[in-house]
Amino acid sequence: MSATATGPRRAALAGQVAIVTGAARGIGRGYALRLARLGAAVVVVDRDLRSYEEFDAERELMTAAGTADEIAAMGGRALAIEADLSDARSARQMVDQVMDACGRIDVCVCNAGGGTGAMTENTASRLDLGQLAAVLDRNLLTTVNTCAPVAEVMRARRSGKIVTVSSVSGLQPRPDGGYAHYAAAKAAIIMYTRCLAQELGPEGVTANVIAPGAIGTGRLLPKMRELGLDEVTRDIALRRLGTVEDCAGVIEFLATDLSDYVTGQVIRVDGGLRG
Repeated sequence: MSATATGPRRAALAGQVAIVTGAARGIGRGYALRLARLGAAVVVVDRDLRSYEEFDAERELMTAAGTADEIAAMGGRALAIEADLSDARSARQMVDQVMDACGRIDVCVCNAGGGTGAMTENTASRLDLGQLAAVLDRNLLTTVNTCAPVAEVMRARRSGKIVTVSSVSGLQPRPDGGYAHYAAAKAAIIMYTRCLAQELGPEGVTANVIAPGAIGTGRLLPKMRELGLDEVTRDIALRRLGTVEDCAGVIEFLATDLSDYVTGQVIRVDGGLRG
């Protein structure tokens, strides 16, 4: 009998513990909700657990005071932790807190990140070094700082799934060479994850990358509408923006036994972006 949306797959992560960083809003929130629906106890980590309040569209999507509260309201188990993951000590304390509360870590989705400035700024030869440092901290450093202590836990159990979050920006440059600081940070995450996969593979731990394209989150959709949706989707084969659920479906694959023989891979979720 095949699994259905209301059948066995809903319990695919029953008894497991999943960390999702940057989960207070947007795509990270979507990842956390999907993993909770699959039966995992979800640790919602963010520098600010109420960051959704900064954006009207994100605030309107919330059904409770925070992502962890939404999971609890739907009958799931959740733990909320505020942590600045660009600080290695803070990241390790977060993992220690998870182990004290849950006793295990089976899945870790390193979603925390973000860019700075306009898309046309920070071309490769005109990088603002302050913004470059900030973007490396937000993306690469948060990923490294999270993966290091998580890998120790998974290595000891000889099992686990790590998913890092890059972007199509880390795979192909913008035509104008802009946003190079963000592109470089996201490209670095890809190579870091591939190295992690080689290191941890013999110990039963997988490490893969999801690389979203133009995703219509509550924060980004208004900006995309200003640019014109036809313009944004012109080079996308499916001629539409991606959704949070499009990305969450790939996270489901990478976090469950569906991907047990997949590691060191980059999965683009970009609707067939030409480039």
